[in-house]
Amino acid sequence: MMITPFYRAALLIGALLLAGCSHNSQERDDTRPQAWLQPGTRVTLPPPGITPALSSQQLLTASVNGKTQSLLVMLNADAQKVTLAGLSSVGIRLFLATYNETGIHTEQSIVAPELPPASQVLADVMLSHWPVSAWLPQLPQGWTLKDQGDRRELRNADGRLVTEIVYLQRKGKREPISIEQHVFHYHITIQYLDD
Repeated sequence: MMITPFYRAALLIGALLLAGCSHNSQERDDTRPQAWLQPGTRVTLPPPGITPALSSQQLLTASVNGKTQSLLVMLNADAQKVTLAGLSSVGIRLFLATYNETGIHTEQSIVAPELPPASQVLADVMLSHWPVSAWLPQLPQGWTLKDQGDRRELRNADGRLVTEIVYLQRKGKREPISIEQHVFHYHITIQYLDD
């Protein structure tokens, strides 16, 4: 099965939804994975644990360069690890990524060089689900991440909007429903399948 470049964009979230050259935090852990926020700027991902635990099945629909593609994602996260499985629209597993205290471990079921690194996929997932307080120590100097009503905005040191996440109250929880990545030019909508 051929994986199109569009799957690559869909996976950028976890797309997706899951990204600096310099990092000034004294608490940086060089054993943790990094991801691109914009060209030339990387960030170390926050620790993998989150409470309360998350578990969801999502249909991600990504739009890139006027093309649309869907990807099924199963997300499980608890106080020790994050597990993310990506499936094609016909149910074929494309990848399985686990992030725990020892780093990211991946299994790729289909050889597809255009798939992004697992850390990039996890970055979008964690950016949309993890609290702002987990991200702030990780961000490059001058970058901001703020919740404003039903939106979360990641801005670079110049104040430019890099990523915008829209939320909806669902089952008493605030859940991301779309991610707009303004620098890498992709948009992902998230439909929850476990209602």
